[in-house]
Formats: sequence, structure tokens, C-alpha cells
Amino acid sequence: MHELGITKNIFTIVIRHARVNRVKQVVAVHLKIGALSDLEDEWIQRYFDYLSRGSVAEGARLRIDRVPVAFQCESCSCLFETNIKMVKEIQCPECQSRSCRLISGDEYRIENMEVL
Repeated sequence: MHELGITKNIFTIVIRHARVNRVKQVVAVHLKIGALSDLEDEWIQRYFDYLSRGSVAEGARLRIDRVPVAFQCESCSCLFETNIKMVKEIQCPECQSRSCRLISGDEYRIENMEVL
């Protein structure tokens, strides 16, 4: 159910940008969501459909791209992607250091919108 709160935020941003830019119809919203997110694409779309009824965003499709989980080693600066199941046991593939910081995989971002 936490998809509802995040979807409300997405909808608010979409409507604000549509008003400022005098958009007649929002056709699609492209989202980048990190692979660490447990948000379900289907529920985000359902909530967006509900929230957008009667607005310029009614009928808009959400295009969701999942951003992979990536880390950077703080010892050797190696950048690497990993499986989300391995996050708790993260280790640099180059130097085996466990001192790594998350670079991507936890974001929620509106990338762009298709409008008329």
C-alpha cells in the first residue's frame, strides 16, 4: 500500500509541470526506480489511474525502468553492479574490500513526460 503515497507525489509533480507548461494531455510518464525498491509497477499504475481521473494526466501510461544496484569501492574506487540479493554481503570484486558505498539502485525519479 505504500505505493499510494509515492504515486501521489509523482502525480502532484506531473500535474504541476503540466500546468506550468500548459500541457493539454499527458500521454506517458517515464520513471526511473531503483532495483532495491519493493514498489510494484502494477500498483503504481493503478493508483496513478485512480488519482488522474478527470485531469490532463488521465489515461497516461507509466513507463518504469528499473535502475540496477551499483556500488563504488571506497578503497580502490572500482564501480560495480550487484544482484540485490547480494547487497548485505557486498564486497569489491577487485580488492575484496567491504567498504563500498551505494551509487544507484535506491532512487525514484521522473525522467520525462510525453505530452500533447
